[in-house]
Amino acid sequence: MKKLILNAILLATIFAGNISCSNDDDASSTPTPIVFPEENPLKTYITKTEFSTTTNYVNSGNYEFGMRFKPTVNGTINKLFVKIPDAQTNVRITIWDVSEGIIYRTEKIASVTADVMASKSISPLALKKGKEYMITYNSNDWYNRKKADSSPATYPITAGNISITGYGWVSGTAQTYPTNFETTYYAGDLSFAFQPTL
Repeated sequence: MKKLILNAILLATIFAGNISCSNDDDASSTPTPIVFPEENPLKTYITKTEFSTTTNYVNSGNYEFGMRFKPTVNGTINKLFVKIPDAQTNVRITIWDVSEGIIYRTEKIASVTADVMASKSISPLALKKGKEYMITYNSNDWYNRKKADSSPATYPITAGNISITGYGWVSGTAQTYPTNFETTYYAGDLSFAFQPTL
């Protein structure tokens, strides 16, 4: 009888040990991935530049304009946003590789209602830490933002994991990289959702 009890205890111990090892193996082979929250740098950018005075421009000539930026970590752009003071269709948004001066991605937002933020989810666009990009859109409608005293902003502007390095524009409807850069105002509003991947 004693032998049966000892064998039962031994078997129970071995069985419990196998379950424990099995659970440990499962836990180590499937680590929980870290998912970082998305960031939109526009609000922080406007606050830090103190571009608090806004003038609306509607049907005021076409421009390709937007901001240059560098991510401080690797990540992806997952969504685009645009808000303008007039209704518009097929608003073209371009993301540029600044060092190459070439188009990295083109997207269009099908419909924009005046003074309402429109958005478009896109297939993730990979961005490299420290590499400079530019996001622009083409429109004849925009909000012009500047400081109350019209003094210049100092770049770069840090907004979460995005360093905004400047604002630029070029006139016309062509998909052309901006050649004019300004520090006393920002014309938009154009932004994106950035998700760090580290």
